[in-house]
Amino acid sequence: MPARPRALVTVLLAVVLGALLPMATADAASRTVQGGRLDWGIKSSFQSYVTGPIAKGSYSLTGGAATVGASTFRFHSATGTYDGDSGAFRAGFSGGVHFVGHRTDAGTYQLDLTLSRPTVSISGATGTLYVDVVSKAKGTGTVTTSAQVPFASLSLGAISMKGAGASVTLDNLPARLTAEGAKSFAGYYTAGTELDPVSLEADVQAAATPKASSTPKASKSPAKKETSGDELTDGAVDWGVRRTFREYVTGDIAEGEWTLSAGAQDGGALFRFPGGEGTYKDGELEASFKGAVRFTGAHGLDLKLSGVRAAVEDGKGTLYADVTSPDLTEKKVPLVTFTAKGLKAADGLAKLTEAPAKLTADGAKAFGGMYQPGTEMDPVSLAVALTDDAELPALPDLGSTPTPSVSPKRASAEPVASSADDGGGFPALPVGLAAGSVLLAAAAYAVVRARRTRVAVEPAAPDGN
Repeated sequence: MPARPRALVTVLLAVVLGALLPMATADAASRTVQGGRLDWGIKSSFQSYVTGPIAKGSYSLTGGAATVGASTFRFHSATGTYDGDSGAFRAGFSGGVHFVGHRTDAGTYQLDLTLSRPTVSISGATGTLYVDVVSKAKGTGTVTTSAQVPFASLSLGAISMKGAGASVTLDNLPARLTAEGAKSFAGYYTAGTELDPVSLEADVQAAATPKASSTPKASKSPAKKETSGDELTDGAVDWGVRRTFREYVTGDIAEGEWTLSAGAQDGGALFRFPGGEGTYKDGELEASFKGAVRFTGAHGLDLKLSGVRAAVEDGKGTLYADVTSPDLTEKKVPLVTFTAKGLKAADGLAKLTEAPAKLTADGAKAFGGMYQPGTEMDPVSLAVALTDDAELPALPDLGSTPTPSVSPKRASAEPVASSADDGGGFPALPVGLAAGSVLLAAAAYAVVRARRTRVAVEPAAPDGN
C-alpha cells in the first residue's frame, strides 16, 4: 500500500495516490466493536484499604459488573469501533463499582466513590481509560459527578494495534493515574500513581459487504398469541449464588473453578438458568429451569447445583435446586428465600429484578456449613414469558470466548459461617487476568506486577480519623 501523503504534498497528488490504492483499503475502514469484557482491579491497595481495619468499608457492584479471581472487576458488553488500518480503537463497557468507608455516627460515609462505564481509547502506542465518577471530597464532603473522566493513561509499548482480526485482545496494559483522575479520585492518590493493569477482549464485526439489490418482501408481524391458561412459554432465573463464594472458589485457598452445563449461561456476575416451564397466575409461580453449575477445587470442594426451581406464593419466593456434593445428594433442596411481592405481569412478561435473598437452613447444609441460615446470598432475578412474543431480559455480553481466569498465589480470606450478612466478606482481591494472545502479537506482553498481601501505599485517611 502506498505511504500516506505528507503534509506538503499537493491535493492532486493525494487524489492520484488514492486512486492507486488497492481495493483492500475499503475493508480497513472502521468496524463495529460489539461484545466483550474489560478486567481491571482499579488499585489493589485501595481495595485493601477500603475493606481493611482503618476504613472498615466495603464495595458493591452495579450494572452487571462482576468479580473475577480474587480481586479483579469485570465490566461487560463492549461497544465501539476499531480501524485495523490505523489501529485506532475505542470501546465502552458497562457496569460499575461503588466503594464506601469511614462510616460516621450519622450513618453516612466519608469515603464514597463510584467508578463506572470504563471506556478505552487507543491511538498509536498510547491510550486513555475514561470512567464515569461520583466521588465525595475528603474534608468538605462535596459530592461531584463527572462523565467520562480521562482517569488513567495506558501504555502499549511495542504492541501493534493494526490488523484485520475478529477480536482485539490486550493483556495487562500498564495504567497510571492522570491529573484529572487524581482529582476525581477524591485526592486519595496523586497524578502518576501506578494503578492496576487493564486487560480487555472485544469482538470486532466483519466489514459489511454490499449485497445485490432485491425486491423487498412484505413482512408480517406475528400476532400476539396468548397461551392457554397460565402456562409459561419461556423463563429464566439469574442468580450468582454468592459473590464471596465465587471468589473463594477461584482464590488461593480452593484454587478451583466452576463449569456450566445443560444450557446454563454465564452472565458475568450471575448464572442464568433458562428454559422455564410451569405456571403463573396472579403473582403466584411454579416453574422449573434448565442448566447446572458445578464448583470444584482443593480441600474436597465439589458442589453441583442443578434442577433449579422457583416457587412464589403470597409475595414470598423460594429457590430450589438438586444438590450433589460429597456430603449431600438430595433433590429439590430449598436453598434461599427471596422477596417476591413485585412479581406482576405486564406485556406478557412477569419479572423480578435483584430480589434480596437469604440462605435457608437446608441451604446452609448444602454449603457444608460454610454459611449459617439467614446469611445474605446474591439477589435473585427471574423472568417468565406468558406470551409467544414476550422477550426475556438480555444477559451481559461478555464476547465470544471467555478470558481464562488466573489467580496468582497470595493470601485470601476463606469464608466462614456467620449469622448475618458479613458485608460481602471482602478477601484481599488479584491482579488482572492473563488472557489470550495480544492482537497480532508483534511485541512483548506487559509484565504483571507482583502483588503484595499488605497495603503498599495507603491513601490518607479523611480528617478526623
